[in-house]
Amino acid sequence: MEFIKRLSTRVIPVIVLDNADDAVPLASTLADAGLTTLEITLRTPAAIACIQRIHAELPQLQLGAGTLTRVEEIDKVLTAGASFALAPGLSETLVLSARAAGLEYVPGVMTPSEVMHATELGCRHLKLFPAEQCGGIGMLKALASPFAQVSFCPTGGIDATRAPQYLALPNVFAVGGSWMVPPVAVRERAWERIGLLAAEAARLGEQTAR
Repeated sequence: MEFIKRLSTRVIPVIVLDNADDAVPLASTLADAGLTTLEITLRTPAAIACIQRIHAELPQLQLGAGTLTRVEEIDKVLTAGASFALAPGLSETLVLSARAAGLEYVPGVMTPSEVMHATELGCRHLKLFPAEQCGGIGMLKALASPFAQVSFCPTGGIDATRAPQYLALPNVFAVGGSWMVPPVAVRERAWERIGLLAAEAARLGEQTAR
């Protein structure tokens, strides 16, 4: 996938925004800190507007949509300016629809059976979700041998302490997390605090670059 080849850091902020006015300031803060691949989750009514604003004002960023769970969202995120999307689960309909629309798409899995189904659909880059709850590092190590051709982006319950252990695994292409964008800090528009957390996260990704 092209967006994976272009990753400047292996840490992807998972962002939930309630106010579209915060989208560009937050994205600018993260980019200045070295995190230039962002995932805006479709968990709030403001999500599409957030993607639109970031894409319009910061087109150099690699912008993705997260929590994509419905076919009708594909055209919306593409039109808004997202270049890739991730999902919390595996849906054959979504995989095929995203492919037909030209959207780079990473489905979510949490079991070997789901990994097998995903590979049957031609998917080689998958999201392990919720990572910590489904076995985390131990699960990824167990999956490495039978699925040597697959690489993962674990997301869910990962923090700054656990992230380096995930990034050290050979079958992990990136880690998703929200520890650098705490909800309280976003609501309070504490951009300086977020910038410090983001810079630390970016260094983690750089230290484990492949």
